[in-house]
Parts: sequence; structure tokens; C-alpha cells
Amino acid sequence: MNNLIKKISIPVSLMALIISGCTKDFEKINTNPDALDHGPPLNILANVFRNTGQSFGGDVDGYGTFAGYIVKIQYMDYMSGLVPTNNTFGNRWYACYYNNTQLKDLLVKTESTAEGNKNVRFLARIWQNYMWSYLTDGWRDVPFTEAIKGTEAEGNILMAKYDKQEDIYPAILADLKKIADEMAEGFGTDEIGTGDVIYQDNSITLNEEMIRWQKFCNSLRLRLAMRISGVAPELARKTIEEIATQKDKYPVMETNEDNCYLRYPGAPPYYEPWYDSGIVGNRINNWSLSDIFIDHLLKTEDPRIASIAQKANDGEYRGYPNGAKSGPSSLTSVSWIGDMYMNKAAGSTPFYKSCETYYILAEAAMLGYNVGISAEDAYEKAVKLSMDDNGVSEKDVAAYLEGAGKFDQTKERIWWDMWVALFKENFESWSLYRRTGIPSTNYPSLNSIYGKEHNDQPWRLPYPNNEFLNNKANVEAAASKVKDFVWGEQMWWDKRTGKF
Repeated sequence: MNNLIKKISIPVSLMALIISGCTKDFEKINTNPDALDHGPPLNILANVFRNTGQSFGGDVDGYGTFAGYIVKIQYMDYMSGLVPTNNTFGNRWYACYYNNTQLKDLLVKTESTAEGNKNVRFLARIWQNYMWSYLTDGWRDVPFTEAIKGTEAEGNILMAKYDKQEDIYPAILADLKKIADEMAEGFGTDEIGTGDVIYQDNSITLNEEMIRWQKFCNSLRLRLAMRISGVAPELARKTIEEIATQKDKYPVMETNEDNCYLRYPGAPPYYEPWYDSGIVGNRINNWSLSDIFIDHLLKTEDPRIASIAQKANDGEYRGYPNGAKSGPSSLTSVSWIGDMYMNKAAGSTPFYKSCETYYILAEAAMLGYNVGISAEDAYEKAVKLSMDDNGVSEKDVAAYLEGAGKFDQTKERIWWDMWVALFKENFESWSLYRRTGIPSTNYPSLNSIYGKEHNDQPWRLPYPNNEFLNNKANVEAAASKVKDFVWGEQMWWDKRTGKF
């Protein structure tokens, strides 16, 4: 043992030199030679799609409550009492910027091989714009032009300024048009494969897969253009007419096969988020459909009710008031969320339903835009797509379109039906409500701590605490227009009056 100790004994001065020398090359020595220095592009893409679905598709209430669909019936919390703070929905803010940071990294790493990664770059750029639209529709003014520019080459911008929503929207639409024009010139040859967890299907060709992404790009342009039709009518008209009158160049989503849905494998840990919360988490009895939603479906004899809702214990459909101080005496005395939406382990998170294309075209026709289809024909096409997506028979669709669902030449009829059709795409439905005021029967939480100070659902999401810690001056300037976390200044495109 003594000999061994002597053999490994090293003078302190020499040890200091060794440590000094190691420090210079510590990063090299401490690097795993078998590890990748960055994620492969397809892995990044798949991760971003998955993160988007789990971050934004997992809210059973939240936006579902804001849109007038879903209410809490036990464990009353923020949704029932409407007690917002700067911690509320902060993880959604983080997810948006995380996803766009990852996509930016993908684009930087493939820049030198752009032609060989043409398709994956198309998808990344489209999804970046989807994330930007989500951010601004959630928080209004957000860091945009200076966001995710923390490298030395970009100026080491760690405290990004906030851009106005009225400047962000035209920039998003311009970039989506640029992508759409490039896609119209031709796709790449690179396979997306498992990186595309939305449209990849062994039964379709690469060209068919990319056409579906091309359709999503142009359909997203339609959505955003219609959103600003009341505040930027010329940009809205130009965008929608360009797409609608040049379908060969700018194809849009027109069938349920085109639906932009993230479908889950249905095995742990990749369950559909509502199933994961309700069935796996044993919380299916946490939620009921709201009274205004069920009342509307019953009043209009809408056959989609059988997919959307479960019957109460007496065999009737019955909603529950939003924000009641306590739940019903019997949890089964009200309608829970339907099995199609809550009880499918391999279910899906919708990002864009093809029926939305035709609701938009119907409204555009009502506005006098040249879209190549009448408002009535577009409306009926939208209804049929939504009904088919909910498993409704042709006979019941026909009865609905002859009855309460008959087109009456008003934008309100389009919006009411669109509201029903967007169920589960709750964030988008919340935006529809803020823009149009439909459902007009919507009301704030009965149990709100603000009492009668506010007569509406939230207009926005609160800026997260981390912004006040790390970007204080910029966020405080933006938040100066915010009142009680989720009210104050309305969205740029929200021109409703009489709301406070």
C-alpha cells in the first residue's frame, strides 16, 4: 500500500500545472464524443409539433371556458373564480418562444444545405408563423422583431422590445405569402418521414404530403386575413382574393383529409391530452359543457351534440353555469364532454379544421370579396365538413340545413355555426368570440373576484412573471395598457363596443 501511495504521489506545484492545463481544454475533455452537438432537423421538427400539441391542446378548460364551451364542476379554481395572476398561462408563453427557438436553430443548421433540406425548412418556417400568430393573439403586443436574437452576430439582444400587434400581423402575412410563393414554384426532394407527425402517412406520396402543408400555409393566411378584416380591410381583401382566385397556385384545405390534426399513438406516455387529463388522470368528472353551449345545441337541434356531449343521468343534455360557486349536487346530473373528444387515447389535437376555410369564404363573400363561391354555398360546404368530422349522417345534416341551421344571409349564422364547429380548437374559438361577439350569450364567471367590474371573458393572457424579472422595462411599458391582468386594451382586431 505504501509503495502504491508513493507511485501516485504528485507534488502540489505539478498538480496546479495539470489543473491549469486541464481548465483550458475542459470543454473538449468534458464533451461526450458520441453525443450530437445539435438535434437532427427532423427530430427538432417532431419535438416542436409534439410540444405544440401538448402545450396548447391540453387545456380542457381555460380557452374552452373563455370561448363558452366548458365549465368546472368541482375543484373550483381560476376558471371558476377568474382569479388571474402573472403566473397564469406563463408556460404557454414559454412554449411559443421555445418552439420558435428550436425552429430557428433548425433553419440555421440547415442554411448551408438549404436545397437538400427544402421541405423540412418549409415546414419549420410555416410553423414559426403559426407560433407567432398564437403569441400575438394571446398576448397582443409581444417581443417579435428583436425576439430570439441573443447571439453576438445578432447583437446579443437579451431584453427584446415589444412590437405592436398591428405591426406583427402584416409581417406574419408577408412571410407566409413568401413561403406560399416559394412552395408554388416547387417542393424539395428531401423526405420528412417521422419528422412530420401531422401529415406523414405511408399511404401518400411525398408530393401529396407537401401539398397538404402548402394548403395549411394558405389556409392560415385566410384565417389571419379574416381576423383583421375589420381593421385592415384592404390587406384582408387582397390576401383572401389572391388565394381564392388562384387555387392552382395557392391551394387551401378543402376536405377533412386535409385537417391539420396532431394524432397521438394512444400508448403511454403519448396519450391525447384530454384523454390523459380526464381518463388516465381520473378527472373526467371535473368538467361539464356550459349552459350556453348545450342550450344553443338544443335550440338549433344540432346533431353534433351527440359527439360533443354526454347525456346527464336522466337521459337529457344539460349544461352548467360558468363560474358557479359550487358544483352540482350530483356530478352526473349535467353533460360531460363527449367520448369522441375526451375518451380517445389515440385522439387528436386540431390546429386547423378544413371547415374553417369555407366559413371564412362564406364571410368573405358576405363582405363582397371576389372568392368564386357564394356565401350560402360556402356556408353549407363548411357545415357538411364539420358534420362529417363529427360522424353525423347525411340525413341529419340535411335536416339541420333545412331547419335551424339554414343559411339566412347573415354573418351571425356563419359565426354561430363556426363556433360549434371549432369545439376543441378552443384558442381559435376564443379569438372568434373576441372578434365577432359570438356566442352573444357568453358571460364572465359568476364567481369572479372582480364582481361587475368586467362584463366579458378575458381579452388576453397575462404577461408572465419571468418577463417582469428579466425584461422589466419593456414588459412594464406593454403592460401599462393592461387592467386586472387579462383586460384593459382589446386586441387590435377586436372592435367590439360595450365590453369592459
